[in-house]
Amino acid sequence: MESLIPILAAVAALIVGVIIVMLVIGRSKGGDGLNGMAGKGSKGRDALLKAANKKLSQNPRDAEALAAVGNIYFQEETWDRAMKTYEILIGIGGAGVNEFEANLRYAISAQKLGMTEEAYKGFNLARTFQADNFEVNYNLGAMEFDRKNYDKTVQFLSQAMKSDPEHPPTLRLLGHALFRLKKPKEAMSFIRKAIDLAPDDKESLYTLGECYYEANQTEQALRIFGHLRADPAMGPNACLYSGNINLEQRQIDKAIQDFEIGLKHQNVKQETLTEIRYKLATCYIQQNDIGKALPLLKQIRLENSNYKDVSVLIGRYQELNSNQNLQVYIMAPSADFVALCRKIVMNYFPRAKIKITNISVNKNEWADILTEVDTLKWQDVIMFRFIRSQGSIGELIVRDFHSHLKDVKAGRGVCITVGKYTEEAKRYTEARLIELIEKDKLMGLLKSLDTKQPDKK
Repeated sequence: MESLIPILAAVAALIVGVIIVMLVIGRSKGGDGLNGMAGKGSKGRDALLKAANKKLSQNPRDAEALAAVGNIYFQEETWDRAMKTYEILIGIGGAGVNEFEANLRYAISAQKLGMTEEAYKGFNLARTFQADNFEVNYNLGAMEFDRKNYDKTVQFLSQAMKSDPEHPPTLRLLGHALFRLKKPKEAMSFIRKAIDLAPDDKESLYTLGECYYEANQTEQALRIFGHLRADPAMGPNACLYSGNINLEQRQIDKAIQDFEIGLKHQNVKQETLTEIRYKLATCYIQQNDIGKALPLLKQIRLENSNYKDVSVLIGRYQELNSNQNLQVYIMAPSADFVALCRKIVMNYFPRAKIKITNISVNKNEWADILTEVDTLKWQDVIMFRFIRSQGSIGELIVRDFHSHLKDVKAGRGVCITVGKYTEEAKRYTEARLIELIEKDKLMGLLKSLDTKQPDKK
């Protein structure tokens, strides 16, 4: 028996040595004593918690015991208890408390619980102890981004990049923040790098397209938006952006294709859907395809009766859709418009011999047709002016017409508009040989006009 005593003493010494090593390791990892021995899922967890709680029952402000309990809850992701424990530790402060760790873990726990104000406060306090810590700077940058404080976002994330320059979320948020600060060229480099590290980030790809557009690199922007058109999430907005760019470049057919693809998407935000419909309707109108434009405009009015000028457009183009001649008069290319005006002139005076001697067009705004008219009772040189504007025609245009009559030595003039004349314009013609034709009378002329009837020679 006595021979076993040295062996037992050696074993006991070995056990004590192991415990001492574990304590040292625990301290090296940021904890000491009870806290250093904490481990998620370890057999000693319950014993450690029991020992810590015993110490806290004797002294509720025992920093070592609180750190041990907080570490257990934090490792087990029991965020509410962890947050409360670290809140007490922060309140104690001073010697024996790792204040940086306490504030950081308090902030992370609050963040996990959705308590953003508390988290923001915790990260800021942690930063007073370690201003260059990556986790602190990244989280503060992300929170400032959510608050739309983009200058502060750039400040924190730039600091975070010094610790980890290849962190995709940091690069991503930094690029997005710079874009929102209207610095697209600076934003591009960060967003491109973030995409290289995380190729599936479609939102960043979309923002990169916006950067290219803002930097007047429209071809690169179009390639990106074209690539994203079919994406379920980013597709509708990409279609809208691509369509708008093509509209600016007067590529109407391409714009129509963009907007039509946009309408095929499911679960589109209402405001985006409405804007796509409106832009597509305006494209159809530019192509004189009123029949396709009107259903879109009526759908918009059904959902939002006050959206832009939809009600005005419906009132204007619904009439056009039912009158092909009126549609040609207002919207057709210049050659078709002039051809229609010729027909009106040739049928204006019944049973008269009419000879057209000159036609001139002013920037697709109006057409002047000079004629020689011969009837059984009189002969005269008459100038017709056909004005395409649907608005009010003022005195200046009528004065210009009268001056032109004198230049070509016309006996009288007929001025025709699809709109109305102002009172000043009407007073100006009272003592002059100018007949003013407004929309109501023009509609009668168009209605009686047989578009298949050949011009009289």
